[in-house]
Amino acid sequence: MKTIQETRRRTPLQEFRAAIRDIIPLAFGVAIYGAAFGLLAAQAGMSELQTGVMGTFVFAGSSQIVAAERLVAGAGAFAAIVAGLALNLRLLLMTASLRDEFAGRPIWQVLLGVHLTSDENWALMHAARAKGMHAGYWYLVGGGASLLLVWIVSTVLGVSFAKALPDPRAVGIDFAFTAAFIAILCNLWRGVEDFLPWAVSIGCAGALTLLTPVEPSWALAFGGVAGAAVAGIFQND
Repeated sequence: MKTIQETRRRTPLQEFRAAIRDIIPLAFGVAIYGAAFGLLAAQAGMSELQTGVMGTFVFAGSSQIVAAERLVAGAGAFAAIVAGLALNLRLLLMTASLRDEFAGRPIWQVLLGVHLTSDENWALMHAARAKGMHAGYWYLVGGGASLLLVWIVSTVLGVSFAKALPDPRAVGIDFAFTAAFIAILCNLWRGVEDFLPWAVSIGCAGALTLLTPVEPSWALAFGGVAGAAVAGIFQND
């Protein structure tokens, strides 16, 4: 039976504060792979300012990691951007599911909400609702704003730390690309319902890379599109 506190509608400020409090455990994980991305960004020749600006306007860990990896591999800026965008096509499905939260709001609020939507605060909002709590637009924004701040700070600190090391490869920092991406994948995995789109995406990207002359960046892009299409068809949003 729901309590009065659970069913009572919160003010926007109360929602915002509740999200900041509730997302703290998830923020620790974001900080860890944010620092790892900072190490990768340093390998790609990015400064603290460039990394902070990228995190502010992109705010998508997996996309940023793939884009940085492609830059280090010499794929070029355009290919890096395409690969990063393709990997995060799932966000189109996630933001589409928020149409009720965005309905009737001014365009700046819609754009803010879309930009701050991530796997963590989107899932947290639905988990809070499942517990009977009122969690709407400002709950989503509060969680997203917290994660954005944590992401920017941790990535910038990661760059600073990498630059302080005399030889990052000598201490195994060159493995950070792989470690950070594994961490993000583990965070994104929701269970067996993700198996089919993930399998299609991995299979498509792998087949194109191994069996065709397609550049790996484009193989990642095609794989991301294929996985997102399968997720949309089977409503894995």
